[in-house]
Amino acid sequence: MDLFNQTPDTKELPFKLPQKDNYSYQWNDEMNGFVISIPNGQLFYSEHFFDKKVSDRSIEYFLENETNDWQTADWRSLDKESLSQIKFKNINWHHDQIKMFGKPVFLPRYSAWYGDSDKPYTYSGLTLQPNKWNKGLLHIKEQIEKVAGVHFNSVLMNWYRDGEDYISWHCDDEKELGKNPVIGSVNFGATRRFQLRRLDNNEEKIEVPLKHGTFLLMSGETQHYWQHAVPKEKKIKEARFNLTFRIINH
Repeated sequence: MDLFNQTPDTKELPFKLPQKDNYSYQWNDEMNGFVISIPNGQLFYSEHFFDKKVSDRSIEYFLENETNDWQTADWRSLDKESLSQIKFKNINWHHDQIKMFGKPVFLPRYSAWYGDSDKPYTYSGLTLQPNKWNKGLLHIKEQIEKVAGVHFNSVLMNWYRDGEDYISWHCDDEKELGKNPVIGSVNFGATRRFQLRRLDNNEEKIEVPLKHGTFLLMSGETQHYWQHAVPKEKKIKEARFNLTFRIINH
């Protein structure tokens, strides 16, 4: 699927691609971002897709609640029970557990699942029933759909409280996502390192800075040939919110 009408390269990509065949990029002025070709996949990267005003307001929207000051609260210290007692106005945050070696382990981040009412999602042994869309999430979704050229019906939200929170190497290749899934990733808050590596050659990597307001689109065969991760960065004390928009097919 041709998602973009490419224009001549007018800007330099702000991160490095491997110096190998089948890697290239072009700047798309209309989309305000880079169309990036990689072996067995395609990326679109817009460093400042959402401006600072919208990005700042998004963080406030995600954290607004009736009991805590969203700017000064010590979110790291909350246990699962304390988190569940906070009445967030817009996002139903929760702290999921998965089993590792037969023992329950909390994921190193908070999360929330939103989408069409009939689109549950299963990953890492968890089955999530969607919360109903709200105006804030629909606005973000509508903006990125103009670039993606697809209609997303779900979004997984991850709240990284600081640099101690992370996500390990994985592919977004669950059966509900179908063949060659299109994944739209929106970032607000702290800049974090987003890493991609080839499944058949873990030494072949790309590192993409996801900043405040950045949009990254992964399409083509990317999820079948590449893994991605967000590693720990202990020096980072600020929160990061990542929204990965998806198309669930049952």
